[in-house]
Amino acid sequence: MMRARVARIAVMLALGSLAACGPKAAGTATTEYRAFTAHYAFNITSEPAPPYAREKTVFKIRVRDKDTSQPIEGGEGLLYGNTEDGSGKVWDSFTAGQAPGTYTATVNFVVANNWGLALQFRKDSTQALEKVDTWYQQVLPERAATH
Repeated sequence: MMRARVARIAVMLALGSLAACGPKAAGTATTEYRAFTAHYAFNITSEPAPPYAREKTVFKIRVRDKDTSQPIEGGEGLLYGNTEDGSGKVWDSFTAGQAPGTYTATVNFVVANNWGLALQFRKDSTQALEKVDTWYQQVLPERAATH
């Protein structure tokens, strides 16, 4: 009797925990990508998320020192990518953002496809460029025009 009661409570707790991990409401799921190089930590987001073909996409890149977590200001970077089938390419250099250690790069994906993206960054021109490994971004089909 006691064993059955404990088992029922365990099942209820497990189901409650599973429900808490379920799908998130539209617009609430995080789309932040985290990446690291030898010296830097990156947090990368896009607007819109996910991106749409033939629409301006602004990537916001936050760069911190990997060891101290201090923002890296005055750095130089490049975001670039191409489709898996080679039908499209994008690239843009970083522009300093408003907050310390933030940068933006703006691209226009020409086709809906799975895009391989990467970035390179250095603290200043005396440092070597460090490359973030390629990550994949699904670009959705072009949105219908609204008038």
